[in-house]
Amino acid sequence: MAKKKQEAIFTPIGNNGDDNGRIDKAVDLPEATNKSHKKLGLSDDQVTEMYEQMFLQRRFEERAMQMYQKGKFGGFLHLYIGQEAISTGTAFALKNDDDIITAYRDHGWGLVRGVTPKAGMAELFGKADGCSKGKGGSMHFANVKEHFWGGYGIVGGHIPLGGGLAFANKYKDNGRVTACFMGDGAVDQGALHETLNMSQLWKLPAIYVVENNGYSMGTAARRHTVGEIYERAHGYGMKNAVFNGMDVFTVYENMKKISEEVRKDNMPYFVEIRTYRYRGHSMSDPQKYRTKGELEEYQQTDPIERLKTYIIDKKVATKKELEEIEEQVEEAVLEAVEFADNAPFPKDEALYEDMFAGEPYFHH
Repeated sequence: MAKKKQEAIFTPIGNNGDDNGRIDKAVDLPEATNKSHKKLGLSDDQVTEMYEQMFLQRRFEERAMQMYQKGKFGGFLHLYIGQEAISTGTAFALKNDDDIITAYRDHGWGLVRGVTPKAGMAELFGKADGCSKGKGGSMHFANVKEHFWGGYGIVGGHIPLGGGLAFANKYKDNGRVTACFMGDGAVDQGALHETLNMSQLWKLPAIYVVENNGYSMGTAARRHTVGEIYERAHGYGMKNAVFNGMDVFTVYENMKKISEEVRKDNMPYFVEIRTYRYRGHSMSDPQKYRTKGELEEYQQTDPIERLKTYIIDKKVATKKELEEIEEQVEEAVLEAVEFADNAPFPKDEALYEDMFAGEPYFHH
């Protein structure tokens, strides 16, 4: 008897395009959960912490964008604005020693895993006090002490590293889960398929997550990827899921369930989280591939405003209390900008550090 195809545990709604390749929507958002935070096991304090974390990511990046425009630092700057519910919901769902690795849209992930606003902003400025000593910049935030293994600049290049982390955790039998995040543009990279194949074969405790924000640079996902992204898992008999990434409770609920299942049975999961980025692919993106109306439509589902409305409606906290949180975050980010601006650049000899094991190598 033929083996039954593994179905997704969550069902998407709608359709992104017709048979002629016409794009109806950038990305269709499945229904969000209708459960309250208490039904999900979250306390009032945790919900306000979620709001603070999401607001911090938003303000940090808005200030970073301003500093970039002022010429305080150069290179690439890929903003996570609009996707904060994914990083925050996941961080609350996973254990603190579970491993996280992601691509180059990584500022939010760094902040939820212990990179301080000062260390993050200093890294953007290329300063020695940055989280990667000023030598990584925007695309290479990291905080190994809190199991955040960094952002990576090569599309799909970090996916095998995520598999390697999961392999190490299984080898050590430490009960940790590895969550490897990528953009929708990475799903057509061969590295993903090689890693999925080995992960299923070796029964690795890994969750491979595609943050589908509708566009790979300026190309709509439907124009470069055939079918539904989460269905890629079917070719490997891998468990899979798809859900709404614009609602932090939905992300928390599903990632908690999935991580507990992966931790229990040591089998990988392939997940598509549908979201939308409000800014361009990077600061150099003129965004001519989407209309102002489309952007405004998705801004109506802003994850931060959604949570703020919930908190006030459910009397989790008052509007004044949230405003106090916002003021504290704003102050912290402004302090981070000042700190980064005044911090020293790495010394010349730092070029040779962290390149070889053992004593630092110096060229004579």
